[in-house]
Amino acid sequence: MLNGPEHPGHISETLHASKRPLMSVHVLLFDAGSDNEGIHSLELNGTTVVLLFEDRDDAERYAGLLEAQDFPPPTVEAIDRRDMEEFCSSAGYEARFVPAGFLPQTAEDRLLIAPPEKNMDVSSWREQEAAVAGEDPISTGDAELEDFRRRLEGLL
Repeated sequence: MLNGPEHPGHISETLHASKRPLMSVHVLLFDAGSDNEGIHSLELNGTTVVLLFEDRDDAERYAGLLEAQDFPPPTVEAIDRRDMEEFCSSAGYEARFVPAGFLPQTAEDRLLIAPPEKNMDVSSWREQEAAVAGEDPISTGDAELEDFRRRLEGLL
């Protein structure tokens, strides 16, 4: 999931501001319109990939599959394809177009129509922001209890 201080403002507002004719694609946004807005992404072979769905129904289906994996419900947004490609390029991400009726040929292709069985915790971007701000996302103030918590987390 992509968001944060390196991308000021809301992703959808920034991308909808373009005056060019639209060739819309559909992307999945989390916390759309909020200060924690983020866009769904995958990590494929060390590259962060943002999926650009041609068909809204495909994007809605993918969003439903994410929800089934206990993700918060994403919002499907129609955004100009060129704007999304420019956004991804400027941020160092790969924009991957998923055409309507796409049929996967490889295991990596399957990730374009169904999320992986194991995903990063969606809330991790919030914890990363808290860590950058110097806050411990979970703190009791008791050093002994904190040490015990860290050892338990190490078992996971």
